[in-house]
Amino acid sequence: METVTKTDRRIIRTKEAINKAFLELFSEKELEQITINDIAERANVNRGTIYLHYSDKYDLLDKCIEQHLNILITFCSKNELNREISTLVSDLKPVFDYFEANFLFFSAMFTNQRTTVFRERLLQFVATNVREKLDRQNLQPDIDNEVNAQFMASAFIGILEWWIRNEMPHSPAYMADQVRKLYEKNEVFPLLK
Repeated sequence: METVTKTDRRIIRTKEAINKAFLELFSEKELEQITINDIAERANVNRGTIYLHYSDKYDLLDKCIEQHLNILITFCSKNELNREISTLVSDLKPVFDYFEANFLFFSAMFTNQRTTVFRERLLQFVATNVREKLDRQNLQPDIDNEVNAQFMASAFIGILEWWIRNEMPHSPAYMADQVRKLYEKNEVFPLLK
C-alpha cells in the first residue's frame, strides 16, 4: 500500500507568511539590509522556523524566484499540444493575470537594485521557450530563430517591467492584447507573415 505524504497546512501557511514578509521587506529595502530577524518579526515566527525551511535570505530569494518561474513554465506547458508560436502570443492573458495576482513578488523583483539575477533568469526562460517553439516550426525565416527569440524575450520582459513598475496601469487582458498586436504588427514571428 502506497502512502501519500501531505504537506501540513500549518507549514504551508508559515511558508506563505515568511515569503510575504520577505517580499514586503524586499520592496522596502535592499537585500543586504534585510535580516532574518526582520523577516521573522514581520512574519510573526521565530528565527528557527525560517531556518527550518531556508538556509538564509539568499536561499529564500532563490526559492521565491524558482517557484514563480516554475509556475510560468506550467503556463507554457499547457500549450504544448499546440506548438505554434502564434498560440503563445495570443494566449498571454493568463500570464498577465498571474503577474497581476503576484504583484508584490514581481514589483519587488523589478524595483530592487540587486535583482538582476531574476531579470536574467526570466529573460533566459522566455527566450529559451520562444526559441524551442520557433525551432519546432521548421520554417525558413528571414530572421535567425535565436535573434528572433532574444528580441521577443527582451521586448516582452521590457513591457512587463514597465507595466509592473508603473503599478499595472492597464488590465491583464489589455496588456496581453497589446503585446499580441505589437508582435503581429512588427512581424516578429513567421506565422503571421
